[in-house]
Amino acid sequence: MQAIVETVFDIVYLCTVITLGLIMIRQGRGHRQYVLFGIMAVTLGAGDAFHLVPRAIALCTTGLENYTFALGVGKFITSITMTIFYVLLYYVWRQRYQVSGKQGVTITIYLLAALRIALCLFPQNGWTSANAPLSWGIYRNLPFALLGILIIVLFYQSTKQHQDAAFRFMSLTILLSFGFYIPVVLWADTIPLIGMLMIPKTCAYVWTVWIGYSAMRKELQAK
Repeated sequence: MQAIVETVFDIVYLCTVITLGLIMIRQGRGHRQYVLFGIMAVTLGAGDAFHLVPRAIALCTTGLENYTFALGVGKFITSITMTIFYVLLYYVWRQRYQVSGKQGVTITIYLLAALRIALCLFPQNGWTSANAPLSWGIYRNLPFALLGILIIVLFYQSTKQHQDAAFRFMSLTILLSFGFYIPVVLWADTIPLIGMLMIPKTCAYVWTVWIGYSAMRKELQAK
């Protein structure tokens, strides 16, 4: 039952975010923020596919323990693409609110993203090991969490300042995604049931993409 439910959920998720992303890239021409949002959504879906597709195959065949290498490589790729996702989201923020300057913020974004990616490259992460160390899971996620917090603050302040109803829940979706993700990093290995939090985390990302898609549709229909 888990194999069927999880596989169907993952297929719907991947198809949804990638399709919405492609639509935004195609229909958002002339609106850089929506093209960026579309690229961001496709990056999210394509990156997650490297982990979710092997996981679905494993669940539907011989089990996760026999796909440790593929799942580890997929998790590594997803970690990189998720970092790129937030860098792109930062530029969506800049485009939507016509932000200029803010070089300090931009440098901070790039430093946190670079540190996160650099930490992911260390062999001590044990990506393809069945017993990857928790300590390195924490190390690589510290700059990632700081990156997320910064993006949350930026969107929260800007949506309030500009009374942006279309994006008013953007900071909440990011907060929820991290809120569900952090317990998985910390305790999923010892309490497997906590891994179920990846489902609402995934839903939060779908909500994030839907916000951008809905905003684009309203703006284009208004013209």
